[in-house]
Amino acid sequence: MAVTGGIMVPHPPLIIPEVGRGRESCIQETIDACTQAGAFLRALAPETVVIVSPHSIMYSDYIHISPGESASGSFRDFGAGGVGFHERYDREFADLLAARAEKAGIPAGASGEQKKELDHGTMIPLWFIRRAPADFRIVRIGISGLPLSVHYRLGIEIQKTAEALGRRVVFVASGDLSHKLKKEGPYGFDPDGPVYDRKIMEVMGSGEFDRLLDFDEVFCEKAAECGHRSFVMMAGALDGKALEIRTLSHQDVTGVGYGVCTFRVTGEDTGRHFLAEWYNRRRAALDSKKAAEDPYVKLARASIETYIRTGKRLRIPKGLPEDLTDRRAGVFVSLHLEGQLRGCIGTIRPVCGSVAEEIVQNAVSAAVHDPRFRPVSEGELDRLEYSVDVLGPTEPVHSPEELDVKRYGIVVSSGGRRGLLLPNLDGVDTVRQQIAIARQKAGIAPYEDVELERFEVVRHV
Repeated sequence: MAVTGGIMVPHPPLIIPEVGRGRESCIQETIDACTQAGAFLRALAPETVVIVSPHSIMYSDYIHISPGESASGSFRDFGAGGVGFHERYDREFADLLAARAEKAGIPAGASGEQKKELDHGTMIPLWFIRRAPADFRIVRIGISGLPLSVHYRLGIEIQKTAEALGRRVVFVASGDLSHKLKKEGPYGFDPDGPVYDRKIMEVMGSGEFDRLLDFDEVFCEKAAECGHRSFVMMAGALDGKALEIRTLSHQDVTGVGYGVCTFRVTGEDTGRHFLAEWYNRRRAALDSKKAAEDPYVKLARASIETYIRTGKRLRIPKGLPEDLTDRRAGVFVSLHLEGQLRGCIGTIRPVCGSVAEEIVQNAVSAAVHDPRFRPVSEGELDRLEYSVDVLGPTEPVHSPEELDVKRYGIVVSSGGRRGLLLPNLDGVDTVRQQIAIARQKAGIAPYEDVELERFEVVRHV
């Protein structure tokens, strides 16, 4: 046996009658679709239901699999404490999945449980699934800030775990779509919100799961979605399978998108191994970009690759342009992996004898000493993308009107605290945002007075 199907369902607390108290009628189409999805799942007679919820325990660099024999939860936080669930876990499945993930180099497992109670992203799908008797155990999994490909890979391991144990498994991808569909909605409006909803419903309805991996992280953040990684993990669990897909509904009446689809496995399809195809396309694009790197980026790459592979600092090579060897300046080196920041360290003013030395030092620091990330591994080196920012001198600013988020980086200071933000960053669209982020980095409260400085950079990519 193996993964026999999956459902994509939202989790608005409003949908529970004891919570909505009549207000749920505005999403009746979604209620009807979720009822159909619950019946679809029961008809597959699963022994184990894997539920991925963005409201389970979430870490930036680790995917949590709930441990233990069972867990309970209720909707008391939404004023309906009398509605709840007690679910038995498939511990054997969870343990084997964690072991397989570790062997595959996927940061996932049962460590770090902070809250045992079932979350609403898990319970709302169960409310529809448990409408009629069904004898199954569950495996509850959270999402993480790790790249989309890592979630897809864990989905593949879920499929392999089901096969190894001979379990009939159905996957539940719990997640709302964009939270920014209407100005009058609870989260406001962003133009990327409706675009995200349209694109995700096209992808899920067509089963073109490779496109899930191409969603830009900044785009997803602006759309304020919460289900994308759940959908990606389900795609991994259905990798290589022929599917019968039904789109049951899509609503956006509350300002939040709710989409419901069902996926029935009908056989094998060797043309649907999407992750391998995606890696091949991405590798070709990275190789092309790498071939076009200028001496600044080549030096940063060589510095990191030398240090990670040998543990030694790179000696400054001969034949570099004079601008690298004869000039001093502050330098920031930034690393990205599959569209996500993987490290960024720099100096506002020069501390080394040349720009080249500054790059070598800061590149290694970005790879292994950025406290926000674990050190870069050798297996990641070929997938990294680099940028090197060479900073110009700072100058005082007397008003935010003298700033330009695309042209100038900023330094905010208060007492001995200083925060810096580079210019022209994805997702930073206004000077107000730029100042707020720089304050946060420095630990300066919004009400504290600050001094502002600006600087220009030359960015090498």
